[in-house]
Amino acid sequence: MTEDLLALADWVQGWLLLGFIVFLRVGAAMALLPAFGERSVPARVRLMLAIGFTVVVLPAAGTLIQPTIAALARPGTMVITEAIAGLAIGGVIRLFFLVLQIAGSMAAQATSLAQIFGGQNADPQPAMGHVLFIGGLALAVMLGLHVRFAEILILSYDVWPAGQLPGGEILSAWGLSQVARVFGLALTLAAPFLVASLVYNVALGVINRAMPQLMVAFVGAPAITVGGLVLLFLTAPLLLGVWQTALTAVLNDPFGVP
Repeated sequence: MTEDLLALADWVQGWLLLGFIVFLRVGAAMALLPAFGERSVPARVRLMLAIGFTVVVLPAAGTLIQPTIAALARPGTMVITEAIAGLAIGGVIRLFFLVLQIAGSMAAQATSLAQIFGGQNADPQPAMGHVLFIGGLALAVMLGLHVRFAEILILSYDVWPAGQLPGGEILSAWGLSQVARVFGLALTLAAPFLVASLVYNVALGVINRAMPQLMVAFVGAPAITVGGLVLLFLTAPLLLGVWQTALTAVLNDPFGVP
Protein backbone atom coordinates (compact mmCIF):
# COMPACT_ATOMS: atom_id res chain seq x y z
CA MET A 1 0.00 0.00 0.00
CA THR A 2 2.81 2.37 0.94
CA GLU A 3 4.70 1.60 -2.25
CA ASP A 4 1.61 2.34 -4.30
CA LEU A 5 1.13 5.67 -2.53
CA LEU A 6 4.78 6.59 -3.08
CA ALA A 7 4.50 5.69 -6.76
CA LEU A 8 1.33 7.75 -7.05
CA ALA A 9 3.01 10.69 -5.30
CA ASP A 10 6.00 10.49 -7.67
CA TRP A 11 3.67 10.36 -10.67
CA VAL A 12 1.66 13.35 -9.46
CA GLN A 13 4.85 15.29 -8.67
CA GLY A 14 6.23 14.62 -12.14
CA TRP A 15 3.06 15.81 -13.87
CA LEU A 16 2.86 18.87 -11.63
CA LEU A 17 6.41 19.79 -12.65
CA LEU A 18 5.53 19.32 -16.32
CA GLY A 19 2.39 21.37 -15.85
CA PHE A 20 4.35 24.19 -14.22
CA ILE A 21 6.86 24.29 -17.07
CA VAL A 22 4.08 24.35 -19.68
CA PHE A 23 2.28 27.03 -17.66
CA LEU A 24 5.37 29.26 -17.86
CA ARG A 25 5.17 29.38 -21.65
CA VAL A 26 1.38 29.50 -21.79
CA GLY A 27 1.10 32.18 -19.10
CA ALA A 28 3.69 34.42 -20.75
CA ALA A 29 1.92 34.11 -24.11
CA MET A 30 -1.47 34.65 -22.46
CA ALA A 31 -0.28 38.01 -21.09
CA LEU A 32 -0.09 39.32 -24.67
CA LEU A 33 -2.70 37.20 -26.41
CA PRO A 34 -5.54 39.26 -27.92
CA ALA A 35 -9.09 38.77 -26.65
CA PHE A 36 -8.09 36.52 -23.73
CA GLY A 37 -5.26 38.70 -22.44
CA GLU A 38 -6.90 42.11 -22.70
CA ARG A 39 -6.55 44.45 -19.73
CA SER A 40 -10.33 44.75 -19.61
CA VAL A 41 -10.51 41.02 -18.75
CA PRO A 42 -10.23 40.47 -14.95
CA ALA A 43 -6.95 38.99 -13.74
CA ARG A 44 -8.67 35.97 -12.21
CA VAL A 45 -10.36 35.16 -15.50
CA ARG A 46 -7.03 35.42 -17.33
CA LEU A 47 -5.43 33.12 -14.77
CA MET A 48 -8.13 30.50 -15.21
CA LEU A 49 -7.81 30.78 -19.01
CA ALA A 50 -4.05 30.25 -18.72
CA ILE A 51 -4.61 27.16 -16.57
CA GLY A 52 -7.18 25.88 -19.05
CA PHE A 53 -4.78 26.28 -22.00
CA THR A 54 -2.08 24.56 -19.92
CA VAL A 55 -4.34 21.53 -19.40
CA VAL A 56 -4.97 21.41 -23.16
CA VAL A 57 -1.30 21.73 -24.16
CA LEU A 58 0.18 19.51 -21.43
CA PRO A 59 -0.71 16.05 -22.84
CA ALA A 60 0.91 16.85 -26.20
CA ALA A 61 3.91 18.78 -24.86
CA GLY A 62 4.64 16.55 -21.85
CA THR A 63 6.39 13.87 -23.90
CA LEU A 64 8.67 16.51 -25.43
CA ILE A 65 9.54 18.13 -22.10
CA GLN A 66 10.27 15.02 -20.02
CA PRO A 67 13.60 14.14 -21.73
CA THR A 68 14.69 17.77 -21.47
CA ILE A 69 14.08 17.88 -17.71
CA ALA A 70 16.07 14.70 -17.23
CA ALA A 71 18.98 16.02 -19.32
CA LEU A 72 19.22 19.49 -17.74
CA ALA A 73 21.49 19.88 -14.77
CA ARG A 74 19.56 22.97 -13.62
CA PRO A 75 15.88 22.77 -14.55
CA GLY A 76 15.45 26.23 -13.00
CA THR A 77 16.83 27.79 -16.17
CA MET A 78 13.62 26.76 -17.92
CA VAL A 79 11.84 29.57 -16.08
CA ILE A 80 13.69 32.08 -18.26
CA THR A 81 13.64 30.16 -21.53
CA GLU A 82 9.94 29.31 -21.37
CA ALA A 83 8.95 32.86 -20.46
CA ILE A 84 10.94 34.27 -23.40
CA ALA A 85 9.40 31.78 -25.82
CA GLY A 86 5.88 32.53 -24.56
CA LEU A 87 6.34 36.29 -24.81
CA ALA A 88 7.67 35.96 -28.37
CA ILE A 89 4.66 33.86 -29.43
CA GLY A 90 2.11 36.12 -27.78
CA GLY A 91 3.83 39.25 -29.06
CA VAL A 92 3.72 38.19 -32.71
CA ILE A 93 0.04 37.25 -32.52
CA ARG A 94 -0.64 40.55 -30.75
CA LEU A 95 1.10 42.47 -33.53
CA PHE A 96 -1.45 41.35 -36.07
CA PHE A 97 -4.24 42.77 -33.95
CA LEU A 98 -2.37 46.03 -33.50
CA VAL A 99 -2.60 46.32 -37.30
CA LEU A 100 -6.22 47.38 -36.85
CA GLN A 101 -5.30 50.03 -34.28
CA ILE A 102 -2.52 51.40 -36.48
CA ALA A 103 -4.74 51.47 -39.55
CA GLY A 104 -7.54 53.10 -37.55
CA SER A 105 -5.20 55.79 -36.22
CA MET A 106 -3.93 56.56 -39.73
CA ALA A 107 -7.47 56.71 -41.10
CA ALA A 108 -8.64 58.92 -38.22
CA GLN A 109 -5.76 61.34 -38.71
CA ALA A 110 -6.49 61.55 -42.42
CA THR A 111 -10.20 62.26 -41.91
CA SER A 112 -9.95 64.60 -38.89
CA LEU A 113 -11.55 62.05 -36.56
CA ALA A 114 -8.52 61.37 -34.38
CA GLN A 115 -9.89 63.19 -31.32
CA ILE A 116 -13.36 61.63 -31.25
CA PHE A 117 -13.66 59.29 -28.24
CA GLY A 118 -9.90 59.08 -28.16
CA GLY A 119 -9.35 58.33 -24.48
CA GLN A 120 -12.34 56.26 -23.41
CA ASN A 121 -10.74 52.82 -23.72
CA ALA A 122 -8.16 50.77 -21.84
CA ASP A 123 -5.76 51.51 -24.72
CA PRO A 124 -6.35 55.15 -25.78
CA GLN A 125 -7.04 55.19 -29.50
CA PRO A 126 -9.33 56.93 -31.98
CA ALA A 127 -12.86 55.68 -32.41
CA MET A 128 -12.04 54.21 -35.83
CA GLY A 129 -9.23 52.12 -34.41
CA HIS A 130 -11.44 50.94 -31.54
CA VAL A 131 -14.25 49.88 -33.89
CA LEU A 132 -11.87 47.95 -36.15
CA PHE A 133 -10.03 46.40 -33.21
CA ILE A 134 -13.18 45.16 -31.47
CA GLY A 135 -14.51 43.88 -34.79
CA GLY A 136 -11.25 42.01 -35.39
CA LEU A 137 -11.35 40.45 -31.91
CA ALA A 138 -14.91 39.24 -32.43
CA LEU A 139 -14.08 37.88 -35.89
CA ALA A 140 -10.96 36.06 -34.70
CA VAL A 141 -12.72 34.43 -31.74
CA MET A 142 -15.61 33.29 -33.96
CA LEU A 143 -13.06 31.74 -36.36
CA GLY A 144 -11.47 29.70 -33.56
CA LEU A 145 -8.58 31.79 -32.25
CA HIS A 146 -8.42 29.69 -29.08
CA VAL A 147 -7.98 26.48 -31.08
CA ARG A 148 -5.25 27.97 -33.25
CA PHE A 149 -3.49 29.37 -30.19
CA ALA A 150 -3.36 25.90 -28.60
CA GLU A 151 -2.00 24.46 -31.86
CA ILE A 152 0.71 27.15 -32.05
CA LEU A 153 1.79 26.47 -28.46
CA ILE A 154 2.10 22.75 -29.14
CA LEU A 155 4.00 23.40 -32.38
CA SER A 156 6.34 25.81 -30.60
CA TYR A 157 7.98 22.96 -28.70
CA ASP A 158 9.26 21.59 -32.02
CA VAL A 159 10.59 24.98 -33.11
CA TRP A 160 11.83 26.17 -29.69
CA PRO A 161 12.52 23.12 -27.51
CA ALA A 162 11.96 23.54 -23.80
CA GLY A 163 15.03 24.65 -21.89
CA GLN A 164 16.77 26.25 -24.89
CA LEU A 165 16.97 29.96 -25.55
CA PRO A 166 15.72 30.93 -29.03
CA GLY A 167 18.62 31.86 -31.28
CA GLY A 168 19.16 35.61 -31.43
CA GLU A 169 19.60 35.74 -35.21
CA ILE A 170 16.56 33.56 -35.86
CA LEU A 171 14.41 35.45 -33.37
CA SER A 172 15.43 38.87 -34.71
CA ALA A 173 14.87 37.89 -38.35
CA TRP A 174 11.49 36.41 -37.47
CA GLY A 175 10.44 39.43 -35.42
CA LEU A 176 11.60 42.04 -37.94
CA SER A 177 9.86 40.28 -40.80
CA GLN A 178 6.59 40.18 -38.87
CA VAL A 179 6.87 43.87 -37.90
CA ALA A 180 7.48 44.81 -41.54
CA ARG A 181 4.47 42.77 -42.59
CA VAL A 182 2.32 44.41 -39.91
CA PHE A 183 3.08 48.00 -40.96
CA GLY A 184 2.67 47.14 -44.64
CA LEU A 185 -0.72 45.61 -43.93
CA ALA A 186 -1.74 48.63 -41.80
CA LEU A 187 -0.90 50.99 -44.66
CA THR A 188 -2.90 48.82 -47.05
CA LEU A 189 -5.96 48.91 -44.79
CA ALA A 190 -5.75 52.67 -44.31
CA ALA A 191 -5.18 53.36 -48.04
CA PRO A 192 -8.84 54.20 -48.88
CA PHE A 193 -8.91 56.89 -46.21
CA LEU A 194 -5.51 58.28 -47.21
CA VAL A 195 -6.55 58.50 -50.87
CA ALA A 196 -9.87 60.14 -49.94
CA SER A 197 -8.03 62.65 -47.73
CA LEU A 198 -5.61 63.48 -50.55
CA VAL A 199 -8.41 64.04 -53.05
CA TYR A 200 -10.32 66.14 -50.50
CA ASN A 201 -7.38 68.38 -49.69
CA VAL A 202 -6.50 68.88 -53.36
CA ALA A 203 -10.11 69.78 -54.17
CA LEU A 204 -10.24 72.12 -51.18
CA GLY A 205 -7.08 73.86 -52.34
CA VAL A 206 -8.47 74.31 -55.86
CA ILE A 207 -11.73 75.74 -54.49
CA ASN A 208 -9.86 78.06 -52.17
CA ARG A 209 -7.72 79.25 -55.07
CA ALA A 210 -10.75 79.87 -57.28
CA MET A 211 -12.87 81.50 -54.57
CA PRO A 212 -10.59 83.18 -51.99
CA GLN A 213 -13.52 84.88 -50.29
CA LEU A 214 -15.19 81.53 -49.45
CA MET A 215 -14.33 80.10 -46.00
CA VAL A 216 -13.58 76.65 -47.32
CA ALA A 217 -12.50 75.35 -43.88
CA PHE A 218 -16.01 75.80 -42.49
CA VAL A 219 -17.49 74.07 -45.51
CA GLY A 220 -14.90 71.32 -45.84
CA ALA A 221 -14.51 70.23 -42.20
CA PRO A 222 -18.02 68.75 -41.88
CA ALA A 223 -17.67 67.19 -45.32
CA ILE A 224 -14.48 65.28 -44.48
CA THR A 225 -15.96 64.13 -41.16
CA VAL A 226 -19.13 62.79 -42.74
CA GLY A 227 -17.16 61.35 -45.63
CA GLY A 228 -14.82 59.52 -43.25
CA LEU A 229 -17.72 57.97 -41.33
CA VAL A 230 -19.48 56.92 -44.52
CA LEU A 231 -16.26 55.48 -45.91
CA LEU A 232 -15.73 53.52 -42.67
CA PHE A 233 -19.27 52.15 -42.90
CA LEU A 234 -18.71 51.01 -46.50
CA THR A 235 -15.17 49.65 -46.22
CA ALA A 236 -15.04 48.13 -42.71
CA PRO A 237 -16.32 44.67 -43.83
CA LEU A 238 -13.83 44.63 -46.70
CA LEU A 239 -10.95 45.76 -44.49
CA LEU A 240 -11.72 43.10 -41.89
CA GLY A 241 -11.86 40.50 -44.65
CA VAL A 242 -8.40 41.47 -45.92
CA TRP A 243 -7.06 41.48 -42.37
CA GLN A 244 -8.61 38.09 -41.61
CA THR A 245 -6.92 36.59 -44.68
CA ALA A 246 -3.54 37.91 -43.51
CA LEU A 247 -4.14 36.68 -39.95
CA THR A 248 -5.07 33.22 -41.19
CA ALA A 249 -1.85 33.06 -43.21
CA VAL A 250 0.16 33.94 -40.11
CA LEU A 251 -1.63 31.41 -37.91
CA ASN A 252 -1.08 28.71 -40.55
CA ASP A 253 2.68 29.38 -40.54
CA PRO A 254 3.39 31.33 -37.32
CA PHE A 255 7.13 30.68 -37.25
CA GLY A 256 7.85 31.27 -40.92
CA VAL A 257 9.78 34.24 -42.26
CA PRO A 258 7.95 35.86 -45.19
